[in-house]
Amino acid sequence: MLTFSSLTRRTALFALLWFSVTCAHAEALMPSPPKLAAKSYVLMDFDSGQFIVKNNPDERMDPASLTKIMTAYVIFSELKNNNIRLDDQVYISERAWRMEGSRMFVEVDKEVPVADLLKGLVIQSGNDASVALAEHIAGSEEAFVSLMNKHANRMGLKNTHFVNATGLPDKEHYTTAHDLALLARALIRDFPEQYRLNSEKKYQYNGITQYNRNKLLWRDPSVDGVKTGHTNAAGYCLVASARRDGMRLISVVMNATSEKTRATESQKLLKYGFRFFSTHRLYQANKSLTDLPVWKGESDTLPLGLSKPLYITIPRGQYDNLKATMNLDENIIAPVEKGQEFGTVNVVLDGKQIAQQPLIALKAVAEGGLFTRLKDSLLMLVQ
Repeated sequence: MLTFSSLTRRTALFALLWFSVTCAHAEALMPSPPKLAAKSYVLMDFDSGQFIVKNNPDERMDPASLTKIMTAYVIFSELKNNNIRLDDQVYISERAWRMEGSRMFVEVDKEVPVADLLKGLVIQSGNDASVALAEHIAGSEEAFVSLMNKHANRMGLKNTHFVNATGLPDKEHYTTAHDLALLARALIRDFPEQYRLNSEKKYQYNGITQYNRNKLLWRDPSVDGVKTGHTNAAGYCLVASARRDGMRLISVVMNATSEKTRATESQKLLKYGFRFFSTHRLYQANKSLTDLPVWKGESDTLPLGLSKPLYITIPRGQYDNLKATMNLDENIIAPVEKGQEFGTVNVVLDGKQIAQQPLIALKAVAEGGLFTRLKDSLLMLVQ
């Protein structure tokens, strides 16, 4: 953890402490990121949200069945909000039954529990399961897609637009490697229990056993998701996530040339990230980093901290080269609301800012009495 030694009204410098005995004194040699046989790809750290590798990250591309990451996200949201239940019986329409592409082979006019359809969606990538669940939740696939796009907008997926719940090709159906990494991060963060479905290797329904197409689940025990996709337009795609020694990475590979290639290239990204980078939590959430004076308030001081933990991802051996500062508001006048922003924490490595987070009030400070306000007004004039 980085801590501070002295504080001015405007800028506070943090003294660097040893992170652990494994921090190297000499700089480690850092190779260039791997060049992949794919049109677009990224590698992101889950905790910090920092991108370690980027190649054509914002190029709009056909996502194929990677679409179903958002389909699953919407369904998990509906479950969390108690709008549907796992034991709900879902009617299978003719439209759902007739879906082309990958299927879990549900039967028309039958009823199937949400729990079974979810497994068919997440593990087997069933287009029939996707449409059946979409119709159950929103009445129609089109209405369900509007929910998908609203969630995309809320997440800040600026280059993503959905027109169906399956990923079947459409010129208005697109996303990017960058946006898919953000989406996968949200899925893992917001629904950790449901996310475990992504690590299951096979699923049997109606006497038919089908296998998860994510080959990394067999190759690498640290991999626990996320989703594959393939159409002629999209090529072979894979969003993967792996966790090793407390560090989770998310890779996105789009428009590879084969099923084998998308798995191999994804593994290259993950190996590179785990081998040459490390993630550190610098500060906890809701813990005071500094106290500032408050004018005209019931309290004389205000504790400032962060609303969420601050993580950074850096090349291994570089922890001792970090520099952290706080930029603070000079005058704070009551009343103060809890959560109100009064500056930032900035983290710099080799002259480049790698993280910034707002400093917020950790408690509310009400306006003081008449005498306090008059006294502080005079003091402020003098100062």
